[in-house]
Amino acid sequence: MEMPKDGKFRTSSFSNIDPVPFCVSVARTGDGRMLVKHSKAPASAKPLEFTEAEWDAFTKGVKAGEFEV
Repeated sequence: MEMPKDGKFRTSSFSNIDPVPFCVSVARTGDGRMLVKHSKAPASAKPLEFTEAEWDAFTKGVKAGEFEV
């Protein structure tokens, strides 16, 4: 697995909303794939990996309100 192009994961600004702190971190690799992980997971934990097309479809769906939480 390729590491993030800048070596860093970014944590969602929604990760610390009470009452339950959801901790999601994402990073883009040099070839455009997205890595997603629990921000409190150990560094050795393997993140989920999405292609650029998969990530684009997901984010468009979120913006369009296609998912209920």
